[in-house]
Amino acid sequence: MNINHTVKLTSLSSKGGCGCKIGPADLKQVIGSIPLAERNPDLLVGIETSDDAGVFRISDELALVQTVDFFTPIVDDPYSFGQIAAANAISDIYAMGGKPLTVLNIVAFPIATLDKQILAEILRGAADKVKEAGATLVGGHSIDDKEPKFGLAVTGLIHPDQIKTNTGAKPGNKLILTKPIGVGIMTTSIKKDQLSAEEVERVTRVMATLNKSSAEIMSKYDVSACTDVTGFGLIGHALEMAKGSEVGITIVKEAVPLLPRVRELAEAGFVPGGTKNNFAYIENDVAFPEAMDQIDRWILCDAVTSGGLLIAVAAEQSEEMLQELKAAGVEASIIGEAGAEGAGRIVVI
Repeated sequence: MNINHTVKLTSLSSKGGCGCKIGPADLKQVIGSIPLAERNPDLLVGIETSDDAGVFRISDELALVQTVDFFTPIVDDPYSFGQIAAANAISDIYAMGGKPLTVLNIVAFPIATLDKQILAEILRGAADKVKEAGATLVGGHSIDDKEPKFGLAVTGLIHPDQIKTNTGAKPGNKLILTKPIGVGIMTTSIKKDQLSAEEVERVTRVMATLNKSSAEIMSKYDVSACTDVTGFGLIGHALEMAKGSEVGITIVKEAVPLLPRVRELAEAGFVPGGTKNNFAYIENDVAFPEAMDQIDRWILCDAVTSGGLLIAVAAEQSEEMLQELKAAGVEASIIGEAGAEGAGRIVVI
């Protein structure tokens, strides 16, 4: 049961959720300046490919999957914020094909000025989501900070031969997306008090949903590549897949699932700065239809928090996989395909 509180958590930060991440252009410049040490042969996935997590082999049959993610409040209810932050961090393990094992809490909180019960509710929400994922909380770290932030460091397990990366997509693969987009626009609208209680509940439910079912179903099929869609938006993460896999990707705009009222709210001006930065970063590598206006281009680049998986699967298995996802309650859609032409680029039709 959620506590009654008068603090509007989203008012305590200038940006919320994955929209507070450093933008892709700036991040690329910083990471590019880091000198790479001699690669450990047991490091199976490192920072070179912009993948969702790192993978380190500890035996011929077992590897660790490691990730960390934290951000500022994305919703006002503290319990829901904890659930969303946990689901978002754990998603990186699922995107690699792994199983989450242990988590560490990462807490920044103005302990002298905010009710301690708010922090307790954030941690309770996260703990419930960690339990749902079948993982174990083993500890964490906290600092006193005027701007609340919360997230998890997560360790998972995977067989070295079963790793899914964003670099393996093959020509002919169909692309399946497992959650609707528009989260950044919707959560910016929460901050501006533009959503009804029902709309807040809807977007909160999407963000708090684990990608567990999607990952379990994905493991049954011939999946070539996978990533989760978060701060860099659908187009941004699809572009990483296109470049890493050296394929061209076509996305069918009308097939991409949107949360209700996203277009209306975007037209009203509730497009976050992170979404606009995402578009600026990708626009030279993406061919949009001439008739597509700026609003629809921004929506496809919207900065998502705790989004779905983007899965490249063998074409002949795509419909069966889609139906199994839907039967499990996953809001999945086939949104495009990979091709041999136009490697490293995206075409929106």
